[in-house]
Amino acid sequence: MTGGDMAKPLLGHRSMEGDPSITPAAGRTIGVLGSGDFARSLAIRLVCSGFKVVVGSRNPKRKASLFPSAAEVTFQAEAVKKTDVIFVAVFREHYSTLCDLADVLVGKILVDVSNNTEINHHKESNAEYLASLFPACTVVKGFNVVSAWTLQSGARDGNKQVLICSNNQEAKRTVAEIAQVMGFTPVDMGCMRSACEIENIPLRLLPAWKIPTFLALGLFLCFFTYNLIRQVIHPYIREQKNKLYKIPIEVVNTTLPCVAYVMLSLVYLPGVLAACSQLYYGTKYRRFPDWLDQWLQHRKQIGLLSFFCAALHAVYSLCLPMRRSHRYQLIEMAVKQAVEKKMNIWVEEEVWRMEIYISVGIIALGLLSLLAITSLPSIANSLNWREFSFIQSTLGFIALVISTLHTLTYGWSRAFDENQYKFYLPPTYTLTLLVPCTVILAKVIFSLPCIQQRLLRIRRGWEKGRYVKFVLPSATGEYSSGETSSNV
Repeated sequence: MTGGDMAKPLLGHRSMEGDPSITPAAGRTIGVLGSGDFARSLAIRLVCSGFKVVVGSRNPKRKASLFPSAAEVTFQAEAVKKTDVIFVAVFREHYSTLCDLADVLVGKILVDVSNNTEINHHKESNAEYLASLFPACTVVKGFNVVSAWTLQSGARDGNKQVLICSNNQEAKRTVAEIAQVMGFTPVDMGCMRSACEIENIPLRLLPAWKIPTFLALGLFLCFFTYNLIRQVIHPYIREQKNKLYKIPIEVVNTTLPCVAYVMLSLVYLPGVLAACSQLYYGTKYRRFPDWLDQWLQHRKQIGLLSFFCAALHAVYSLCLPMRRSHRYQLIEMAVKQAVEKKMNIWVEEEVWRMEIYISVGIIALGLLSLLAITSLPSIANSLNWREFSFIQSTLGFIALVISTLHTLTYGWSRAFDENQYKFYLPPTYTLTLLVPCTVILAKVIFSLPCIQQRLLRIRRGWEKGRYVKFVLPSATGEYSSGETSSNV
């Protein structure tokens, strides 16, 4: 399985929550082999869930104080004899130390909770390796995606899913029953071959964020370099002025809104491309290219990164007057006006431009905040599909339009001022308008009744070139059948 597959939701796997075959198991005796952090957390959670716990340790006297008083801490062989379900909470490299227990482990259910230090570190999964060491036992992979903190604090403070796989259905059902009593949601991941996939899940660091993050960093570097040339390098070469002080604040603050604006437009651009594909081929059943499919799946992360950059831009903008360089420039301007005896420097056009610019920017940031908040699972789960679609689609597009107005207000008439073209390079904001304006124009075109109705029919199952049967009455009053193309 590829890395990208792990970013997809587990739609193909069956949740065992509410399975009538799963019956309550509280009061059952459960064994735990190991005395590490996870073993202790597991014992605490099992005891709190009403299970009798027997912990097997090589040094039971020294480790007994680490476990709850309700749990019995004894030697490993004694613990194995007292229960049929045993959690193996030891590292893979220590599995061989359990070989002395092979005789007493015959017929037992071993729950492997281990993880690796690297993805696909071994050719076989830890669970498969454990099964090869103890062929007379039934091995179930599970609980490895649950942290020790979640076990101690309960499922309410962590991910409730417990992924389970095994070649034995009865053993899976037993472990699922235990997980459900502990307050978790067991998810059947299939046979033991899925163990490798399950063990790789905790090792992946934000897999769905990799592409959006690299995209944001790439855009930031491109716009930062462009702004650096215009704001720092150009004055140094043409006017011999040192503007390096602008790099930490001004250049970064000019770059952040560019990235936020373009990233926001990239959230809605794949939807436009998907609609164009459906209109061109006249069907919704044709598979999108892989790059477009991946793009559609990463829209949430791209949107959140857009909000992050916009929020940073707002903070940087508020800090602009706090800079020492800004104070020097204000004093220098005041002295210059005093020398020239200028009493009134009010420019009505500039005042209105800045007032509108700031007001529209605040509204855009507020809408982006709303989009970001509704992306959280706890908020999204409280909305029905129509509400979620309205916020993410309609309000999101309005946020893009308002952001465009914010950018145009910032530019005003600068695009027609030749002094704004440094090294013949246009102002940065003009470049950022390309993708958003394309998206807005496409959305306007798709809203035309003739195109909107056709797209709606396609998304309801209509296909170009498909033949459908129809029935017409004949002259004698009888009905005759025929065929016609559905695109007539």
